[in-house]
Amino acid sequence: MKHLLTLHDWTSEEILDVLKLADKLKKETKQGVSHPLLKGKTLGMIFSKSSTRTRVSFEVGMYQLGGHALFLSANDIQLGRGESIYDTANVLSRFLDGIMIRTYAQSDVEDLARFGTIPIINGLTDLVHPCQILADFQTIAEHKGRLAGLKLAYVGDGNNIAHSLLYGCAKVGMDIAVGTPAKYACDGDVVEKAKADAKKTGTNILLTEDPVEAVSGADVVVTDTWVSMGQEAEKAEKVKAFDAYRVDDALFGKAKEDAIFLHCLPAYRGYEVSESVIDGPRSVIFDEAENRLHAQKAVLATVMGQ
Repeated sequence: MKHLLTLHDWTSEEILDVLKLADKLKKETKQGVSHPLLKGKTLGMIFSKSSTRTRVSFEVGMYQLGGHALFLSANDIQLGRGESIYDTANVLSRFLDGIMIRTYAQSDVEDLARFGTIPIINGLTDLVHPCQILADFQTIAEHKGRLAGLKLAYVGDGNNIAHSLLYGCAKVGMDIAVGTPAKYACDGDVVEKAKADAKKTGTNILLTEDPVEAVSGADVVVTDTWVSMGQEAEKAEKVKAFDAYRVDDALFGKAKEDAIFLHCLPAYRGYEVSESVIDGPRSVIFDEAENRLHAQKAVLATVMGQ
């Protein structure tokens, strides 16, 4: 059985195969070709965290693949009222063909995979966001023609996006520089695993507190919100800590002249990124958002299909 829990769990070949399938599905869907690859199958979508892109893209994706998506709010199922993940995983495995979960704890995703008997897809946790990074890679390849050998710079909070970029870049041979304040650096275990993978692919990983050092010479610049869901009480402290990490014209100007800008959205203009960058000609955020649909369809077909 195949799951998508983190990108670290997948081989380089598996990631590249999914991206290739995502390109094929995107192209053919726009040509009017149907893909009933999951006809008659049902995906349960568990949401402990609200979402725009995750819910819509998975729901539309299942429809386009001939299947059905079932929205399961944490407030509407017994998991949100104290039922164990063991019981939930076993019961839902009798009803569904796969589960996508968007939640806080990575352990919840891991436990669903451990106790259930159907594929589990990580739609986001506080630790990682693998589906987003697959869409990012599809977008980068569309605009740059390749992944291997490029330099990606991430600046801001060492959060789930940063972690998944570390995992993913190490797998596909893309150099990555991560610029964060020391207090908000990436998880040490994630970094060590990414470095181990980077040795195999010849990928360079740079961790720095200097945002200029991170962005200098980059082909791709990425940032994310400074205050993730559930961290609202830390907003004032984080805004102060990250002030030098805002991707404005001056910082973006340290990247290559043809560098592109990515942001997974939602974005807060004037905080992590200036309007001139995110709404500028080198921003590809809406291509990136659209590719959530195509990349996730490829994931769904891979883990739930034949």
